[in-house]
Amino acid sequence: MDKSMSEVIKDCEEHAKRSGYSLNPNKKFLEAIARGLSMNEYHHGKRYCPCRPITGNREEDEKNVCPCVYHKEEIEKDGKCHCSLFFRGV
Repeated sequence: MDKSMSEVIKDCEEHAKRSGYSLNPNKKFLEAIARGLSMNEYHHGKRYCPCRPITGNREEDEKNVCPCVYHKEEIEKDGKCHCSLFFRGV
């Protein structure tokens, strides 16, 4: 796993711990999401959620920077965020 993906996973782990969430336990899935976040950061300058389209509208797209503004509500409602990166509970 390259350094960028490792940094993304580390940052996500820290957010999950601070927020009382857990990360997807499936290592391959977690790496796929981290790869998408890393690629978006490389290509677009921000870690946009790979599960949400990038529109080109900076204001709208800013909402989709991981952890996105929707993840807390999705976790409360569904037990996980839309892209299944963060889950309820530890």
